[in-house]
Amino acid sequence: MAEDYMIPTSVKEVEKLGWDYIDVIIFSGDAFIDHPSFGTAVIARYLQKHGYRIAVVPQPNWRDDLRDFRKLGRPRLYFGVNSGAMDSMVNHYTASKRLRSNDAYTPMGKAGQRPDYAVTVYTRILKKLYPDIPVVIGGIEASLRRLTHYDYWQDRLFPSVLADSGADYLSYGMGERTMLALTRAIEAGQNASDIRKIPQLAFMMSGRHNVRDALVLHSFEECLSDKKAFAENFHDIETAANMLNPKVIIEPYGNGYVRVNPPYPPATEAETDSFWDLPYTKLPHPRYKGRHIPAYEMIKFSVNTHRGCFGGCNFCTIAAPPGQFIQSRSEKSILREIENLKSLPGFAGNISDVGAPTANMYGMKGRNQSLCAVCRRKSCLFPSPCRNLDRSHSRLMALYREISGIRSVRHFYIGSGIRYDLFLDESGFIDRVSYDYFRELVLEHTSGILKVAPEHTEDRVLKRMSKPSFRLFSILRAEFDKIVGETGRHCLLIPYFISGHPGCTMEDMRRLSANPSLRGIHTDQVQDFTPTPMTASSVMFYSGLDPDTMEPVFVERDIEMKRRQKSFFFRRRTR
Repeated sequence: MAEDYMIPTSVKEVEKLGWDYIDVIIFSGDAFIDHPSFGTAVIARYLQKHGYRIAVVPQPNWRDDLRDFRKLGRPRLYFGVNSGAMDSMVNHYTASKRLRSNDAYTPMGKAGQRPDYAVTVYTRILKKLYPDIPVVIGGIEASLRRLTHYDYWQDRLFPSVLADSGADYLSYGMGERTMLALTRAIEAGQNASDIRKIPQLAFMMSGRHNVRDALVLHSFEECLSDKKAFAENFHDIETAANMLNPKVIIEPYGNGYVRVNPPYPPATEAETDSFWDLPYTKLPHPRYKGRHIPAYEMIKFSVNTHRGCFGGCNFCTIAAPPGQFIQSRSEKSILREIENLKSLPGFAGNISDVGAPTANMYGMKGRNQSLCAVCRRKSCLFPSPCRNLDRSHSRLMALYREISGIRSVRHFYIGSGIRYDLFLDESGFIDRVSYDYFRELVLEHTSGILKVAPEHTEDRVLKRMSKPSFRLFSILRAEFDKIVGETGRHCLLIPYFISGHPGCTMEDMRRLSANPSLRGIHTDQVQDFTPTPMTASSVMFYSGLDPDTMEPVFVERDIEMKRRQKSFFFRRRTR
């Protein structure tokens, strides 16, 4: 029966399943949507596949008598906690620190259904109510805050979220394998020393560490007193995050330390398939009775092809959870998911997105993996593409052909971002397949608008972003105009930009707005830079130092001046 595959969220649903116990109860800041685009559903379904009884409590009320935290009682093994698909502070506030009026991950977009610092708030409540039950935190907020980090909204450094929340364990990144190993270890009654060997797990310890050959960071207290120490920490953390075989990370804190175990190796294709080939309904939970959830409407007819991003943009957190290395699904798994879309209510044959954080990285990796194993570059593309990187779009083009052959598919779009430096260099397309890819993208897989993200026009700002020269965009525009002109298609090229990024001055924004390569283009897509935890750009914003070089960086911190940087662009474009 379909009910046997339901993930329960209430006492009635648990009773309907006939359960007399629950193994794991997950508390989340998002509405519960049983779709592989949402981490709560992925972890719940993956643990369910391996025989565990999982329940989810979405958006619990933390303001009342805490009945939502009590209603399902004690789990047999542990509580899981995440803030949802976004850091709760990014979810709540704009770059100018104004409260947002809506929340895309809540029914009807209603704001205020999760607390600030949701992981910490939920965990503290659970530890108070059930002090003897382990709490495991994970997801984007926990991952980005696992070590000392800058919090833009309070304009100060925070220690690891483990210290603030009191959680027992933190599963960072894409957590399927970690959570399964941890669940099995807790069920088997393994001792703490064995559990603490599980990859991709972080936790607090008291006393001095005795880990051999660890990467030992400056302490939290040193970072508080010395911004350079904080920048040095980030440089070491980021270098480790982009290595195939990093060391254990130790960060002293108070009378103890945070330990972060190295991650699992990148998932194999078969492992990656197993994370998607689960009985997701791909629908919001029935408890919402068809109410509109904006984030779901955006992705309900989309398909992910891979995880990871090797672009290494300094301001971006997209690659932080999945990592730098691309983990691709098999064509068979992708096509099977697409075939099954026809069973979803409202599917009319149009797929909104076939992609990932960077859509055209599918199947890409280093030609010689032994070189990747010792590489310490944080980006395979900046300052120039790695010579060992196989940038061929042949496999992706073959996948597109197979998707086009599915009878139930009328059209599919690429809604995810693309990296044009994967198929272009300053002499043009790197090969014939690259031209074919771009032509097909423009003519077949956009809905009249192709969005790309050069981010800025000035090379000295782009350097601080770890983005390629704007000259590549000029080449892209020329090729785009040529394709559109030859075919008579009506299609717009829309570039995205960032104002207020470290290194960016008002003069840089003036130059951006006056750049001749932008004439005739609709250019209103400008985002004010928001420092988010665990990014190089946020480290620059706080410390005034580039963590790669320790060079001083100009930073516009005044909110009004940041607004002027953004609005100046619009004033110049409308003259």
